[in-house]
Amino acid sequence: MEHMVSKSKFKPNALKYFRQVEETRRGLVITDRGKPVLRITPYHPAPDAKAGGPKRLRGTVVRYDDPFEPVGLEDWEALK
Repeated sequence: MEHMVSKSKFKPNALKYFRQVEETRRGLVITDRGKPVLRITPYHPAPDAKAGGPKRLRGTVVRYDDPFEPVGLEDWEALK
């Protein structure tokens, strides 16, 4: 279960709460007049970010002609 704290208590002790979330790996919900308004959660990298990195783009190039060939102004789609 996530810990809840009011905005008024969170503000002067923000760094303490950040460290708490970091150490316990449990989320923190910030409330405003008793209503939850924010959630602070520990960071979890995406599973594919660890495994692949730049290699995950391998095989995704659709067409590769000549990368050093000059490009004319009429070839830029953004200018159309």
